[in-house]
Amino acid sequence: MQHRITVLGAGYAGTWAAGYLARRLRREDAAITVVNAEPDFVERLRLHQVAAGQDLKPRPLADVFAGTGIRFRQARVTAVDADAKAVSLDDGAIEYDTLLYALGSTVADRGVPGVAEHAHHVAGRPAALRLRERLDGLASGTVLVVGGNLTAIEAATEIAESRPGLRIVLATSGELGGWLGAKARRHLRAAFDRLGIAIHEHAEITEVTATGAVADGRAFTADATVWAAGFAAHPIAAASGLDVHETGQILVDRQMRSLSHPGVYAAGDSVFSLAEDGEVLPMSCASAGFTSMQAANAIIADLTGTRADRIPLAYYGNHISLGRKDAVFQAFHLGSRSTSWSLQGRTAARLKNGILTGAAYGVAHPTYGLPLRRRRLNAARTHANQTVPV
Repeated sequence: MQHRITVLGAGYAGTWAAGYLARRLRREDAAITVVNAEPDFVERLRLHQVAAGQDLKPRPLADVFAGTGIRFRQARVTAVDADAKAVSLDDGAIEYDTLLYALGSTVADRGVPGVAEHAHHVAGRPAALRLRERLDGLASGTVLVVGGNLTAIEAATEIAESRPGLRIVLATSGELGGWLGAKARRHLRAAFDRLGIAIHEHAEITEVTATGAVADGRAFTADATVWAAGFAAHPIAAASGLDVHETGQILVDRQMRSLSHPGVYAAGDSVFSLAEDGEVLPMSCASAGFTSMQAANAIIADLTGTRADRIPLAYYGNHISLGRKDAVFQAFHLGSRSTSWSLQGRTAARLKNGILTGAAYGVAHPTYGLPLRRRRLNAARTHANQTVPV
């Protein structure tokens, strides 16, 4: 009987890991199923472009996994029962022997009243399209972007460049680009000046209304509000019986194994893990790459009785788009501290576009170029479709 491996989520982490598992495990031994709510792979790193009015190449997941031996099931995960090794879906249920949880993250409202009712966001494709529709209906007016992180910066600059008839205002609770090196920070502010984006720093938004937002009693009037104040883990993990961090992310060991449930692994924004410098890995595509590689290697090792590779866990830098022809790349010290080195302008924009294009190609061809060394499962570790720790 085949060992049932279920991957929840077909973002950067889940898709890559599923492809790697398919290349390294024998099909007669392992049945790999990927569950995802969307029928297409979503380039989340480009959703600010979608919101601004640009169209991306569709990548149907049925085509992505065709011929790989991976089964794709389009369904929305509604619950996970880690004790029963079962996943509830909006169209039924699925049981597993090994689970890779890679459901990613969603927008963090931070408990601010009015966010859900009145604000737009770009944390998912449907939301980005709703924002796009709203912007299409504005011949003029003001768009307020709330947040000072990468998503907020990219959304503000992309909308400003693509829709010059709109006035863009950014409100952040801290200093815009305060974590960047001096050179990158100067370039960022010059880009905001060039695009005519108004900046309000140290403005803690306490309420979002139908006509804008409120910060410390001061009203910001807007025809559309974009909430980009960070991401949060889906609440499914915390309700599943798995041990989670206070952030809702799954607690794992160095190999991305759940601390509470053998046979469950996590990757991407769903996992709480530390970089090599001891700092928390941020929710990002870069982190998803490393954690998915580690999780996939651990699954293969645990099922075949081999030793898992140790994948370096690091965060090498921020790559921030400032429209289509401008960007900043800020290098980091493996984790959370910026260095003095950075790239700016068209060179940085070309570099980022190359990285995103390469990442999308890798997702669209999840088994291409990977070593074809399929291993047999170790019967001592998997019997009666149950993972047995040894």
